[in-house]
Amino acid sequence: MALKNHEGQRVPNVTFRVREGNEWRDVTTDQLFKDKTVVVFSLPGAFTPTCSSTHLPRFNELAPAFRANGVDDILCVSVNDTFVMNEWAKEQECENITLVPDGNGDFTDGMGMLVDKQQLGFGKRSWRYSMLVKNGVIEKMFIEPEVEGDPFEVSDADTMLDYINANAKKPDQVVVFSKPGCSFCAEAKSLLTEKGYDYIEMPLENKNRGKILGAISGNLTAPQVFINGKLIGGLDELKAAQL
Repeated sequence: MALKNHEGQRVPNVTFRVREGNEWRDVTTDQLFKDKTVVVFSLPGAFTPTCSSTHLPRFNELAPAFRANGVDDILCVSVNDTFVMNEWAKEQECENITLVPDGNGDFTDGMGMLVDKQQLGFGKRSWRYSMLVKNGVIEKMFIEPEVEGDPFEVSDADTMLDYINANAKKPDQVVVFSKPGCSFCAEAKSLLTEKGYDYIEMPLENKNRGKILGAISGNLTAPQVFINGKLIGGLDELKAAQL
């Protein structure tokens, strides 16, 4: 494939056809990049496994950290038409991302990243990469290695954020396993909110709740709080923790 790094060059000058509601709209690269600091990540296709489970969600999750470090927008580019990208957006947590439908592959071709995936029935698609663009000029590119399959090693959100600021504060991942009507659970959630944590609640119904909690935490009671993969415990442990 001989993919080339385009650092120091301007992004291709193209126009994207976007469908919003019942209207067509033209979006130019000038509108997307002029006088802005933009992170772009490009992937083989909407609805595909790695793109849906990891690549897009992590960029969306880290978007506040990117913006705190000077990034104005995050673009996801794929060689898919606008209807496909619009439907994919409905299924994804992507409220912090601008999805860009490169339906004709003009932008991707201009980047030298258009590759042949006919063996998968995909036709021409984008190689997976990410880049930091300042006022239309590419400062940094992370291009996946040219090996068989769909490598995902360097174009991820964490690698890009570490390049921009290795000490950037990343959002904490907080999960509260709870049960309906539990006053201790309500107090734990209130305490997390007071401490500035954006948590996800996983309510467990009566059936098998004890087995589930016992399996994941070693404790049969709710709530059980996890922060960044570490078990904090129930309400008492949460109150005592130095968070």
